Parts: sequence; C-alpha cells; structure tokens
Amino acid sequence: MKKLFALVLLSLSLVACEPSTTNNNSNANINATANTPTAATPAPAAPSPEPSLNSQIKAGDKVKVTINGAATDATVVSVDEKAGKVTVRIQGQKEDKTVALGEIVKE
Repeated sequence: MKKLFALVLLSLSLVACEPSTTNNNSNANINATANTPTAATPAPAAPSPEPSLNSQIKAGDKVKVTINGAATDATVVSVDEKAGKVTVRIQGQKEDKTVALGEIVKE
C-alpha cells in the first residue's frame, strides 16, 4: 500500500514539474505567423539635396573639433569619406588626430 501511494505521489509530482503542452514548440508558431499578412510600411522620406559635410571639408580647411566636450581649433590634414573620418592637426600639438565627421564644425 505504501509503495502504491509513493508511486502515485511520485507520478503526480513529475507531472506537476513538466511544462505545459500548449504550443511551447517554437516551430509551432512559424506557420501561423507566416500566413498572416503584414502591414505595408511607408518608404522613408528622401534626404534633402543639401551637400554633405564631408564634401565641404577638404585638406587645409580650418575647423573646430570637439575633443573631450570642448571645441578646439584644428586644421584638416586629410578626409576619408568612406570611413566618415577626418585627420586633423590640433593647434599646439605635434601629432595628428583622426576624428569622426560628426565631431567637426567648419569655421
């Protein structure tokens, strides 16, 4: 009798620990969502025809560079349009520094 009671108790505890069987399969929802139509999203607005900053900046230009939150005077040494980076020589420093185009303000 005790063995039967222990067996029933063990089986009930195992059933209680198992996850529920209601569509927990990650593959079960793939077909349901694949057949539902998605709402069409509008195309993004075309950018304005203003010239970009990197086409305005060239070697030798005087610019202000934001370094550590402070604007510093610098001279453009080179522009890498693909990478979106500019190499500048900061006044009072011997080494050139490469910064992102977003950190440059043309004077």
